Amino acid sequence: MAKVGVQRATELTGKSKSTIQRAMKAGKLSYEMDGNRKLIDVSELERVYGVSTPSTETVNETPSYEAELQKAKHTLEIDRLEMKIKMLSDQLDGANTQIDDLKSQRDSWQKQAQQVLLTSEHSQKQADDRIAELQKREESRAKAMQAKRQQELQRQKAIAASNQNARQNNSLFKALFTKSKKAS
Repeated sequence: MAKVGVQRATELTGKSKSTIQRAMKAGKLSYEMDGNRKLIDVSELERVYGVSTPSTETVNETPSYEAELQKAKHTLEIDRLEMKIKMLSDQLDGANTQIDDLKSQRDSWQKQAQQVLLTSEHSQKQADDRIAELQKREESRAKAMQAKRQQELQRQKAIAASNQNARQNNSLFKALFTKSKKAS
């Protein structure tokens, strides 16, 4: 059944506000709490004070009160949701700003990395060229050394051949000299 506040209960019963409040405090009249407001069921007023069924005017006012209460609840819920949407929108804006900052930092780091890579590649090319040049020098030096060894080896062979010829000639001269001495 319909529930009414203390003021409306006084109108329905014709009793004073203090009488109804004393009855509620004493436990003679049961009620419910809706936030800070005490609501009394109309059937409870009828039981305690013998009130007749409320007129059409009362029935129309009670739903109006409940409709207003529902409307207020909906308004509060809408306000709460609007505040939540605003808060989430602000968070999203902050996150998007942070993402943009991170993207610009990333782009800056990529640019620096590319510059270092290009410098490194240039330096690497120079180093490779220098290594190739040093290897060519080393190969030239090795070939020159090998050519010198070959020349020295040929010179030693020539000396050895010359020494052998000289020994042979010396042996021949000795043999001729010995023959000529014997013949004389």
